[in-house]
Amino acid sequence: MRLESNTSLQIQKPIEEVSEGIVNPAKMTMYFISESSGPLKSGKEVIWKFPEFSDQFPVKEIKIETNRSISFVWDSETVVNITLERMTGKSTLVRVSEGSKELNETNLKWVLENTAGWANFLACMKAYLEYGVQLRKGAYDFMRKKLND
Repeated sequence: MRLESNTSLQIQKPIEEVSEGIVNPAKMTMYFISESSGPLKSGKEVIWKFPEFSDQFPVKEIKIETNRSISFVWDSETVVNITLERMTGKSTLVRVSEGSKELNETNLKWVLENTAGWANFLACMKAYLEYGVQLRKGAYDFMRKKLND
């Protein structure tokens, strides 16, 4: 048995705006990352930073199908697939999957944490793209304090 993180959410914006919200670091820094070395582009590699961590996270093997899918390898060398589906009413269904890993205690913890993380990514993206609200701002300050203790 293999473990895979999966989550999805419908965003009330056209697929073009949602896609741009994922590949454009100026938009992603408003709801997900604190910094990126560049936009997500096929065949490129970028470095992401998050406000609550001092680490840098390489994002490699980027593949973009404009307004359809974004995939990349990151963190623990897992593949992230983000798919976009045009829905009625100018909305977009966004699905995120990451994995896969073999079933064991360590990876069970990983799948739970990453599923929650990607669900948070989608909720923050929805709030920002639909309403201009930055849900992530200050949400993980407690982690920074914890890491520095």
